[in-house]
Amino acid sequence: MALRIALSGFIALVVAMGIGRFAFTPQVPLMIAEQQFSLTGAGLVAALNYLGYLCGAFDAMRASRQVERRLWLGVWGVVILTLLSAVVDGVWWHGAVRLMIGWASGWSMVLVAAWTNERLAHYGRPALSAAVFAGPGAGIFISGMLAVLIHSLALSAAQAWLVYGVLALVLIGAISVNLPRIGELHRPEMAAEPLVLTPALKRLVWSYSLAGFGYILPATFLSQMAAARFPASLFAQFVWPIFGGAAVLGIGIGILTRHKFTTQTRLAITLWVQALGVLCAEVVPGVSGLVLGALFTGGGFLSVVQLAIQHGRELAPHHARYMAGLLTTGYAVGQLVGPMLSAVSTALTQRLEPALYVAVVGLVIAGLLVINTPARTMEHRLTLS
Repeated sequence: MALRIALSGFIALVVAMGIGRFAFTPQVPLMIAEQQFSLTGAGLVAALNYLGYLCGAFDAMRASRQVERRLWLGVWGVVILTLLSAVVDGVWWHGAVRLMIGWASGWSMVLVAAWTNERLAHYGRPALSAAVFAGPGAGIFISGMLAVLIHSLALSAAQAWLVYGVLALVLIGAISVNLPRIGELHRPEMAAEPLVLTPALKRLVWSYSLAGFGYILPATFLSQMAAARFPASLFAQFVWPIFGGAAVLGIGIGILTRHKFTTQTRLAITLWVQALGVLCAEVVPGVSGLVLGALFTGGGFLSVVQLAIQHGRELAPHHARYMAGLLTTGYAVGQLVGPMLSAVSTALTQRLEPALYVAVVGLVIAGLLVINTPARTMEHRLTLS
């Protein structure tokens, strides 16, 4: 049963995050080439997606009723809206769809994580929770490899959205029977008193918000950067799958090294590796810079998510779902600011580079904020290992 729950959560996040949210990245060059919008317009559409993610995550954090319904609407909403993307055109229509997909994926991320964490702990397999978080990376890899196929077949953006949507439909249809039923998620958390945001918790929230800001620019525009630097090159199509594959690899490394250092030390190191990746994508010339950027930034992407939520549980063990929602909300705020900054940067300078340098600084600061937060106790180490 534990393996079935972990696999279902993994596939749900493949669809909700890897396809629903991040299939947009390899689609950006195609839609710009079809003149559906400009690079500045792509930044605005992405910002609306992250605004929706912010709203969905915040609502999931606060919800006490109809929680399971939100999870179902989240994963199925992503499927329907991805298919709908095939029939809309222009900045504002795509922006409206991305806003709703963002909301659905925000519901999915928080509530799938809460459901799988609770059930896997119940079955004595909490370590499998880290594997669930590999879902978005696997989804990014799958959507990226599909993008390579789409490019080789010279499909239109609309046809590409249909490919992504049909795949999402098949995957969610296969695991729907395992999703939680009424009564599995809305039980109140076992908290003796309200959560108090200690200085350590505040630093973690600020750090995770900066992490969302720092990674989102390469995560949104890496395919476009590759297409601009290497037009008509097959290599440009593989940058995004490299990012997704590195994200899955990063989770694997995290599982193997979970007994090394404290959670917050591993989180800080991972954030600094991401900063190095963003810097490499910008300053290292040729193919090497983009590959290093995809490896380092992608490799830390999901590990940061998993480590931040884990550290939140360590600091506030009786408020796990609320902390997951609070952290995801902060992350979403950072993700929203990133594309807005990119839109300003490209509108004023016709270049993305100024925004990327700000992202590097944000990730460095994010690591500094958590490096000295309180270490986990032996009790927490035994519980989470």
